[in-house]
Amino acid sequence: MQHPLHDSPIAERAAHLTRRQFFGKTATGIGTAALASVLGPRALAAPAIGDRTGGLPGVPHFAPKAKRVIYLCMSGAPSQFETFDWKPRLRDMFDQELPDSIRNGQRITTMTSGQTRFPIAPSKFDFARHGEAGTEVCETLPWTAKMVDDLCVMRSVHTDAINHDPAITFMQTGSEQPGRPSFGAWLSYGLGSMNRDLPSFVVMTPRWKGRREAQALYQRLWGSGFLPSEHQGVALRAGGDPVLYLNDPDGVDRKKRREMLDLVSELNSKRADEVGDPEIRARIEQYEMAFRMQSAVPELTDLSGEPQSVLDLYGPDANVPGTFGASCLLARRLVERDVRFVQIYHRGWDQHGNLPNDLGNNCRDIDQPAYGLIQDLKNRGLLEDTLVIWGGEFGRTTYCQGALTKENYGRDHHPRCFSMWMAGAGVKTGQTYGATDDFSYNIVEDPLSVYDLNATILQLLGIQHDRLTFRHAGRDHRLTDVHGEVVQALLA
Repeated sequence: MQHPLHDSPIAERAAHLTRRQFFGKTATGIGTAALASVLGPRALAAPAIGDRTGGLPGVPHFAPKAKRVIYLCMSGAPSQFETFDWKPRLRDMFDQELPDSIRNGQRITTMTSGQTRFPIAPSKFDFARHGEAGTEVCETLPWTAKMVDDLCVMRSVHTDAINHDPAITFMQTGSEQPGRPSFGAWLSYGLGSMNRDLPSFVVMTPRWKGRREAQALYQRLWGSGFLPSEHQGVALRAGGDPVLYLNDPDGVDRKKRREMLDLVSELNSKRADEVGDPEIRARIEQYEMAFRMQSAVPELTDLSGEPQSVLDLYGPDANVPGTFGASCLLARRLVERDVRFVQIYHRGWDQHGNLPNDLGNNCRDIDQPAYGLIQDLKNRGLLEDTLVIWGGEFGRTTYCQGALTKENYGRDHHPRCFSMWMAGAGVKTGQTYGATDDFSYNIVEDPLSVYDLNATILQLLGIQHDRLTFRHAGRDHRLTDVHGEVVQALLA
């Protein structure tokens, strides 16, 4: 027999609100619109669970290996041919037609569908084996090559999405359709916050030196979807105020603002009790978090106390606001302060032409900072319970898009296989997982879907992926939807 709540969306909503009122809410995020309003109320105290505030009862489901995540998102899709998937035989096949038996009728984008030929474009860059495991890494990533024994390189990730927006939306939310909660929002909802003075989910979008035309980054990539809005990511800006609308208005000192916040909090709390709308509670929490962040954020972003030896780890841009190097250093400082989920979006990887030059510039942007981040976390003992993820939204084709020479070429979108890496807590490092054919066109060993990858990441965080759910529009939703298997081979 069907559950009575399933029969009536109205009854389901009412019961949901009642439960929300009973259990209360916690503060973790800041909505820009909320902060842009006049001022906000003081939050009601959220229940403390162990060393955290908020989250769901019974979550984590088991002892986690990782408490925090740093996700280095390479927006635009880095080419696996110039990073981690070495295909030396292709050099003997320069400008030859990609065999039909390899493409096998697989769909291609409209950008190359009009081409009369699909000529093979070998990478102009060399690879070498590194580390005890002999992991193959391209010369474009010399710093990454030094730390391969700290990495698990995954060459067999695949997706269904062939265009950027649905693909990156899928990577970040588990669905190609906009409107679902992002990965960080799910963690904020399920696990709560470990620092009352900073959001549990922070996002940075540094500048880049690769292809200037770049894919748009929409706030929904770090949004809360149908989860309460306090779980959305908070954008940390490189210039001006680190967080918009955080400072006190002109002529309002901190004591006066506290009094105003308390007064408005009382009014909003009464209204929340009357109507039971969880978004009123979310707004209360967002304002209160903003008040606490007024002290926490300036201390966080002040790098003057970092020793030169640490700055040198991250490279020459470590002290330059708005760079990937500075963002990686801030990511360490955030997880050091127990921020749950940090994302850095690095753009410009959509290289349909002039790939060797543009990709080389982007690799120089991210290579040493990523190395510095891993070493810094190791040196501080933070890598033991921090998970670091690197990767884009899909891969690149072996055939050239546009004009082809041995020194210059471009590559189209390729969802059938691409490379990522993970490091840190609970990951089986020093290995390469999965394999592709001689053209890096099809997976021949250990395919790894995005659903499986997300299920495995949640496992490392102590979450059974099919038990972290939220009822919306008549069904229980989850990050992995109705899919996903934990890949034990990726776990230590």
